[in-house]
Amino acid sequence: MTLRRGRRLAIDVGDARIGVASCDPDGVLATPVETVPGRDIPFAHRRLRQLVAEYEPLEVVVGLPRSLSGREGPAAAKVRAFANELAKGIKPVTVRLVDERMTTVTAAQGLRASGRNAKKGRSVIDQAAAVVILQNALETERVSGNPPGECVEVVV
Repeated sequence: MTLRRGRRLAIDVGDARIGVASCDPDGVLATPVETVPGRDIPFAHRRLRQLVAEYEPLEVVVGLPRSLSGREGPAAAKVRAFANELAKGIKPVTVRLVDERMTTVTAAQGLRASGRNAKKGRSVIDQAAAVVILQNALETERVSGNPPGECVEVVV
C-alpha cells in the first residue's frame, strides 16, 4: 500500500500539557516538536495554529483517548471538542482523530528503557506520546491504504 506524501503533525491532548510531534514528508520518521501548556486553551490553540502555519502539514492527527474496551468517556468528549475548535482554526488543513489507547504508557516505557526518568520528564512523555500516535497513524495508513482514524467535520 502507499502513504500519501506530506508532513503531518500529531497532538496528544492532556489537561496540563499538549505534546506535539511531526514527521518528514515521506512519513518515515516521527519526531518530537514541543510541549504546549494545556491549561490556557486559547493560548494552546494559538500556538498550535502557529505550528500548523510553520510546518504546513497535510493533516493534523489528534489522539482520541478511549478506555481499553473502546468506549469513550469524558476525556474523549474534551478531546473531540478541542479537535473541533482546532479544525475551525486551521481550515483547510484536515484534523483526524485516531485511537490513542496505551500511547502514554508506551511512551513512558520507551523513556524508561532509554534511561530517562518518567516523573522528571512529563513534558517529554507528552511529546513521546505524540510521536507514538503519529507512528501508529502512519503505519495504519501504510497497511490499509486509507487515511487513519476519523475526519473531524467542523461543527460551527
